[in-house]
Amino acid sequence: MDLNADVGQSFGSWTTGGDPAMFQLATSANVACGLHAGDPVTMLDSCRAAYELDVTVGAHLGYRDMAGFGRRSLDMSFDELFGDVLYQLGALDGVAHAVGASVDYVKPHGALYDTLIHDAEQASALVAAVNAYDPGLPILGFPGSELLKQAKEAGHPVFTEAYADRAYFADGTLVPHAREDAVLNDVDTIVERAVRLATKGEVVAVDGSVVRIQPDSLRLPGGSPAALEAAARIRAGLEAAGVELEAFA
Repeated sequence: MDLNADVGQSFGSWTTGGDPAMFQLATSANVACGLHAGDPVTMLDSCRAAYELDVTVGAHLGYRDMAGFGRRSLDMSFDELFGDVLYQLGALDGVAHAVGASVDYVKPHGALYDTLIHDAEQASALVAAVNAYDPGLPILGFPGSELLKQAKEAGHPVFTEAYADRAYFADGTLVPHAREDAVLNDVDTIVERAVRLATKGEVVAVDGSVVRIQPDSLRLPGGSPAALEAAARIRAGLEAAGVELEAFA
C-alpha cells in the first residue's frame, strides 16, 4: 500500500503542513507546483527531502488560485487549463531534476480534483497536457472519476486513492466538506478505517453500508498537529497489520 501526502504548500514566510514529519511517513509526496500553493524554494526543499528519504515525487496540480488555496472551482477553457498543467509540470520537473529527483506521477488538488471527478472537458484538458509532457506518466485520482477514465483511455497508468479520515456515501463518493460529518476526528477510528481499507478494500459509509474501494494509495491527513498524529498512527497501524508500504509509481 502507498501512503500519499500533500507537501510543499508553504509560501515565503508563511509555513504550513508539517512537511518534515510527513516526509518521514509518506511513500509518495504530492508537491504543490506554485499555482495553488508553494514557491520555488519550497518546491526545491520538498524535492530534495523526497530524494534524500526515497519518497516518490508527484506533481500536485491545482487551479491558479493562490488566495483560495485552490479550493475554489474555476470555469477554465481547455487551453487555459492545458497551459496551466504544462506550466506546473515543467516547473516541478525542472526543480526535481536539479536535485536528482524526478516527477513520477500527477495528482489534482482541491477544487480541481473534485471537478475532474465529473467534468469531461476539464479532464480532457488535464490528460492532454500530461500526455503532451510525458505519455507514460501515472495519474492518481478518485475511483470511477472522469479523469481516470480518460487517462486510462489515453494509455496512462492510473491509480486510485482512498481517505481514512473522510466520510463516504453508499455510492462510494465523499461526503462534501460543507457537512459537519465530512471529516472524521477520532484517531482510533481513522486508524481502524485505514487498516480495513488496506487489508480488506472496504470502508463503512455514513448509512452503515459497506463500500468496496480497494485503493492503490491512502491519502494521509496533514496540516495540523492532530492530523500529523493521525498520519503517524496510520503508518504504525498498517505496519503492525503486516501491510507492506511502498510507492505505487
